[in-house]
Amino acid sequence: MATKAFQKIYTKITKITKATCTLNAQGIGNEELAEIDGRLAQVVKIMGEEVTLQVFGGTEGIPTNAEVVFLGKAPTLKVSEQLAGRFFNAFGAPIDGGPAVEGEEREIGGPSVNPVRRKQPSELIATGIAGIDLNNTLVSGQKIPFFADPDQPFNQVMAMVALRAKADKIILGGMGLTNDDYLFFKNVFDNAGALDRIISFVNTTENPPVERLLVPDMALTAAEYFAVDKNESVLVLLTDMTLYADALSIVSNRMDQIPSKDSMPGSLYSDLAKIYEKAVQFPDGGSITIIAVTSLSGGDITHAIPDNTGYITEGQLFLRRDTDIGKVIIDPFRSLSRLKQLVIGTKTREDHPQVMNAAVRLFADAANAKTKLENGFDLTEYDERTLAYAKEYSNNLLAIDVNIGTDEMLDTGWKLFAKHFSKEEVGIKQELVNKYWRS
Repeated sequence: MATKAFQKIYTKITKITKATCTLNAQGIGNEELAEIDGRLAQVVKIMGEEVTLQVFGGTEGIPTNAEVVFLGKAPTLKVSEQLAGRFFNAFGAPIDGGPAVEGEEREIGGPSVNPVRRKQPSELIATGIAGIDLNNTLVSGQKIPFFADPDQPFNQVMAMVALRAKADKIILGGMGLTNDDYLFFKNVFDNAGALDRIISFVNTTENPPVERLLVPDMALTAAEYFAVDKNESVLVLLTDMTLYADALSIVSNRMDQIPSKDSMPGSLYSDLAKIYEKAVQFPDGGSITIIAVTSLSGGDITHAIPDNTGYITEGQLFLRRDTDIGKVIIDPFRSLSRLKQLVIGTKTREDHPQVMNAAVRLFADAANAKTKLENGFDLTEYDERTLAYAKEYSNNLLAIDVNIGTDEMLDTGWKLFAKHFSKEEVGIKQELVNKYWRS
């Protein structure tokens, strides 16, 4: 071992796998960074003096006598207002051709906020997407995933949320994005003139998968700077958490850890919780809200990744293609926001809870009518009306391309009720019917 400017340097690696290197070293910290043969690596396991590092660029071509230089610090991000409007890689280095960011250097991946400093979420986050704002209203400080099949346009939905959401800063953490996806986000943000409040950390399919593990921590370190230091409301968009979990399994399998369900590491729950629990509402007004994409394999919601995610988060938003209208909708039956009752009818119009419930109940009646039709039963006149209503409800309110304010969503709901049903069939409180019914 040699030391150079307080850096520990070793030249004897005892074990190399596809993603990790192991050696004997002393005085090394957990999550400390190192350079192995010029490639960046990070400590993931310490057993006595045996230290295992994950090598972000992969280990191919690294000899056992390669120089291992420990850098004496965990990964950091420089934080300042200069982050706004920029694109960075998983290490926080600019990838948009702009200058390096000047600011305070902060370690990434710190602990989540002490519960004593948290306030119950109470502020509405409007996205302009009616399937979310009307039926599954989001609240500042909430953590919620999109569950979607890989062929669903979830990145387009994320871009829409980024442009429409009423938040001071939007932070995108892109993991395993194709180059097309990366350019899509870049062009959409550029063309909308919204770059000044959007910060992006991107790992593409051309980058090593292990680098994805840094992206959520980079995004959340930036989020904490704006939420804590600047008292701003921050929306963090993470896509795709399934690819993040796949990278976790690559590292754990290479370290000979016994895999758990669906070949995922046994630490999957705590690895995901470490990210999602950064969602918080502060008493002073700053907040971090997390919306993440979890892509499903063949619609399997019981897979370890969505299964663990469901335990940690406060609901889910489920994307599906509605064959009747040929559009992707936010499915009202499989979506849920566990915190919506904190804002609907108080931060939104008084009729919101009743309109939401009536609209979904009538949509359920239409689903029953559809089942009758498919099984060869005769439809009643009421069934026919519910089917006609369901198409318009999907097209005018549930489809992801609907971009209107909450009041307009409620007005649209009343118009659909009046068009297809009697006041008695809708079953809303009489005083609200008297005030809002659009005949």
